[in-house]
Amino acid sequence: MSPLYRLWRRWRRAPLGAASDLILLGGLAGLALGAFSLGGEWSHQMRPAVRIDLSPWALPRYTFYSLSRGLIAYAFSLAFTLVYGYWAAKDALAEKILVPLLDILQSVPVLGFMPGLVIALVGMFPRSNIGLELAAVLMIFTAQAWNMTFSFYQSLKSLPPDLAEAATVYRFDWKRRFRRLELPYAAMGLIWNSMMSMAGGWFFLMINESFVLGDKDYRLPGLGSYMSAAVAKGDAAAMLWAVGAMTLMIVALDQLLWRPVVVWAQKFRTEDAGAREAPTSWFLTFLRRSHLISAARALLRPLLPDARPPEAAAPEARARAGADWASRALFVVLLAGMGLGLWKLESVLAVVSRAAWWSILASAGWTLGRVLLSTLIGTVWALPAGLVIGLSPRLSRVLQPVVQVVASFPAPMLFPVVIAALAWLGVGLGWGSVLLMLLGTQWYILFNVVAGAMAIPADLIEAAKAYRLSRWDRFRRVYGPAVFSYLVTGWITAAGGAWNASIVAEYVTFKGRVLTTQGLGAQISLAAEHADFPTLAASVVVMSALVVLFNRFVWRRFYALAERRFSLTR
Repeated sequence: MSPLYRLWRRWRRAPLGAASDLILLGGLAGLALGAFSLGGEWSHQMRPAVRIDLSPWALPRYTFYSLSRGLIAYAFSLAFTLVYGYWAAKDALAEKILVPLLDILQSVPVLGFMPGLVIALVGMFPRSNIGLELAAVLMIFTAQAWNMTFSFYQSLKSLPPDLAEAATVYRFDWKRRFRRLELPYAAMGLIWNSMMSMAGGWFFLMINESFVLGDKDYRLPGLGSYMSAAVAKGDAAAMLWAVGAMTLMIVALDQLLWRPVVVWAQKFRTEDAGAREAPTSWFLTFLRRSHLISAARALLRPLLPDARPPEAAAPEARARAGADWASRALFVVLLAGMGLGLWKLESVLAVVSRAAWWSILASAGWTLGRVLLSTLIGTVWALPAGLVIGLSPRLSRVLQPVVQVVASFPAPMLFPVVIAALAWLGVGLGWGSVLLMLLGTQWYILFNVVAGAMAIPADLIEAAKAYRLSRWDRFRRVYGPAVFSYLVTGWITAAGGAWNASIVAEYVTFKGRVLTTQGLGAQISLAAEHADFPTLAASVVVMSALVVLFNRFVWRRFYALAERRFSLTR
């Protein structure tokens, strides 16, 4: 009996499943038409000027374009995360370079390399929008990839020893170990950090899609450029339409993608006993009811490679030797690229005076204090809130889309409101910049704590209730230690985001006036505005060095503490 005939019989027996299939086919047809429109936009000839239509009827198309760029960037970020995080966790020699390099990449301000990236890619594709679209995608990628990579790396490093021993006993090669053990174990943290990555990708959305360099108009049709044009013209109605469109987009993405993935990932929870209320997803139920998906899986199953039995697997020594050779080759290429970059950088930094270096270091001290203060404030509220949300599937179901909407809203749009409130309260930008940093960084802590709370085994939660521990004792003896490694990941990514956000938090344009305070972010913004490339390079180097040193001597020790004292398997 052919799969198509079986599909026809299922439709006759289950009309509700047939209706689901029809809706699914309609959705796929809509996505195909949208992809066709997006391809036309990418291949369109470069325009000397871009007109942004502020009509609400243009918003569905603009929203689809921005969402497509975000999803394409996420695909690149996920691929980067799996390769880079796995390499750093498995190769002890490469780890000494890859992890500090990840710290540097996270701390380099987005606006520091945007002009060069746009000009280079536009020059590569002068006759179409491909270069400009790729530049926008790569800019969003830089806001997504780092916290996902940190989460995956941390999960691989904290893999329970008993699971690793079981994989060894069953003679898993590296492919089976990765697919059946390591990736499932890292799934929950990776999923919640993926949500945060998508939210972080919208932080600089207005800048990514509204870039203008001199008399060159590099704007792209999208939700970010629509917002920027509405703000520039003072069109309150258009701004409200844009906020509504973004809210609907985030809620739809949550219901159609993230919520089903969170529910699906519950099967990867590492617990031996106990029960807790399972989260649900109406869309996942809808997909499971579809006969089309079942038929497609039946058709594709013969094409998928089956897991070979341990006896037929390639010898572990040969596979490990090949992996080591590939890792060493990539490591040599990486070192060569870094050496070339350092040689070029040295020639730029040679003209920076000693007085300028001292000024940059003093500014870095101010920004470091604001970064730590914003991280502390974010922890004070995000830790208890994340535990409450993560431990309650009912609250998680209700608040997950709300948190994503708030976290995804482009914080720079709120800066004028916050600055006006600070001026009314008589607070200067020195303290106000801490609040501006907090708007974009606190969510990293919240999302990681939620992921950690959802990964706590149900038997531990039931044991805490059975022993009638007080709320404080539950937090001190169970919940806090269980989420500590996730919290450290949140601290690292939140601090990195705060360093990045300092360039827009310490240098703000408000009502035609420039408000600034002493700090490294303001130093970078001023250097970029005056095209002072030596000072800009020196400031970025100091920022990167501070991030690497702080991660090496502070955050890494917290990671070691989490592995040594708070592992659930020790």
